[in-house]
Amino acid sequence: MTEPTATGPEPAPEGAEPQAAAAGRAQEWLGQLQKMIEGVAREAGPTVREVAAKAAELTAVAAEKAGPLAQRAAHATEEGSTKLAERAHRLAEDLRHEAAAAAEATAAEAEAEVSPDEAPPEEAPQA
Repeated sequence: MTEPTATGPEPAPEGAEPQAAAAGRAQEWLGQLQKMIEGVAREAGPTVREVAAKAAELTAVAAEKAGPLAQRAAHATEEGSTKLAERAHRLAEDLRHEAAAAAEATAAEAEAEVSPDEAPPEEAPQA
């Protein structure tokens, strides 16, 4: 064992110095990176605001142009749906009339098959 000397601290174990140096370099790089990010954010701020303002202007123009178009589309949809509803009502009415006529025709055929002259045979009395 080596005893501590009065001239200074005991030397660090092997590999400790490179790890400390690497940690120091990493801290330095992180500091530089943070400064670069802050610089970019500071310089990009006005540009980002200008892009956002242009996007807002484009949105306003699109909304102004879309309003009348949406109103015309709503009016056309209203007319189309009214016409469709009328046709559907007429179709339903026609189908009901056809079904009623078919039922009447079936009933008339059934009556014609069993005429009043042909009474069903009476059952013989059971003794």
